[in-house]
Amino acid sequence: MNGTNHSRVSEFILLGLSDSPELQPLFFVVFSVLYFAIVMGNFLIILTVTSDPRLHSPMYFLLANLSFMDICVASFATPKMIADFLVEQKTISFEACLAQIFFVHLFAGSEMVLLVSMAYDRQVAICKPLHYMTIMSRRVCIILVIISWCVGFIHTTSQLAFTVNLPFCGPNKVDSFFCDLPLVTKLACLDTYVVSLLIVADSGFLSLSSFLLLVISYTVILITVQSRSSASMAKARSTLTAHITVVTLFFGPCIFIYVWPFSSYSVDKVLAVFYTIFTPILNPTIYTLRNKEVKAAMSKLKSRYLNTNKVSVVIRSVFSLEPK
Repeated sequence: MNGTNHSRVSEFILLGLSDSPELQPLFFVVFSVLYFAIVMGNFLIILTVTSDPRLHSPMYFLLANLSFMDICVASFATPKMIADFLVEQKTISFEACLAQIFFVHLFAGSEMVLLVSMAYDRQVAICKPLHYMTIMSRRVCIILVIISWCVGFIHTTSQLAFTVNLPFCGPNKVDSFFCDLPLVTKLACLDTYVVSLLIVADSGFLSLSSFLLLVISYTVILITVQSRSSASMAKARSTLTAHITVVTLFFGPCIFIYVWPFSSYSVDKVLAVFYTIFTPILNPTIYTLRNKEVKAAMSKLKSRYLNTNKVSVVIRSVFSLEPK
């Protein structure tokens, strides 16, 4: 097709999760509840960690940052998806589509690197407990978080560079509930085979390298605890189970979508929902709600702000101000 005949696409049509009108109200209610749970659950984790001095440690500092990233991962597309359940024509502007691509790779790439940092934190805590606070100082933790965001920014910039200059002149239907990069590039008015390979190589390199570092870190931990007491072994296994579960839930869909070449659109939709909705819900549950220290801190937080006696005093004071 001649470049002079291209008419730039100004918007894309998102086909969503389903084209059944009967399912739209149900999806609206379900995903609204899930999104509310994601935001409130992860915000509660952040509030608990920041308000309790006993949780001002490297592990919980990284967990709070993970919760913030989970809110970001869930928020780049979920609010629009929920709103689209109420309309028949699900459209998104070209600029907003590029913004979704930018943010999904920024947040997902940053979270991958943060998970590696959390694994390193556990490795130091278990393998070098006497030097833990020296190695994992506040400065080191902040640097690790900054590195996570920088890697995510570099990754998303490189991904967006493959897309921003592609000519979109005809097809504009994206078979998903957000602008997923592999699906958008297929709508371009030229052969995108090489671009698709570069996208897969970029995302695959970050995903597989992060996953490999995680495997190495957990392997070192397991080898270390083999020579220790059974109590240490049990504690390490409990920690590893939580970490490996979260890593599998997060990396599995990402690697499958961007590396596995035979996945279908319907499978991609399910996996996309999994890592944008269900993983941000499961992360605080797996990582923190099973932790006794976090449970105790949450109980303390609850008693501080939701104490029945305090609430009744506030209510009485309000009524006492009413004119007789």
